[in-house]
Amino acid sequence: MRILIAGIIGGIVMFVWGAVAHMALPLGSIGIHQPADESAVLGTLRQGLGAEPGVYILPSLAPQHMSDPAAVKAYADKAKASPYAWVVYLPQGEDMTQMGAQLQRQWASDTLGALALAFLMGWAGLGFRRRLAIAVAAALFAWLSVLAPYWNWYRFPLDLSLAALVEQVVGWLLAGAAMAWWIGRREPKRLP
Repeated sequence: MRILIAGIIGGIVMFVWGAVAHMALPLGSIGIHQPADESAVLGTLRQGLGAEPGVYILPSLAPQHMSDPAAVKAYADKAKASPYAWVVYLPQGEDMTQMGAQLQRQWASDTLGALALAFLMGWAGLGFRRRLAIAVAAALFAWLSVLAPYWNWYRFPLDLSLAALVEQVVGWLLAGAAMAWWIGRREPKRLP
């Protein structure tokens, strides 16, 4: 029960920190820019990308052509001369101002992450500082295994990637402190 409550506490702290990081601090918008001519870009997306939602990398080389030296050379030349884009594409669009479902999913993912972390912190059976170090190590592990590769391979902006690092480390430091404190509390003495 102690681990479950610690996970819920950690999920709440992380969710609140995420709101502060994105609404009061600039961490949620660092590295994100507005297009010079949004109408022109939006007008060509459906024509250029089709009706299939997904992630598109431009310019692109189809996997089946990666063993064709002529196709690889043509792609390399095009890639050097063209802009690069990593596009998350929804052909039907979505009202991003209606965040109810996203907020629910965010709280759920924060809480599930906190439950996994609380399990590790409780299982380790260590003192407060070491449980807190586990929380920071988990944040660094998550960033290094997910966002650093996106920066490396998909060209995510460095400032966006570093802002995400700050958001994760600070958030899990705060949530980890609350969870480490809760896990370390002594059980109340039972009367005989």
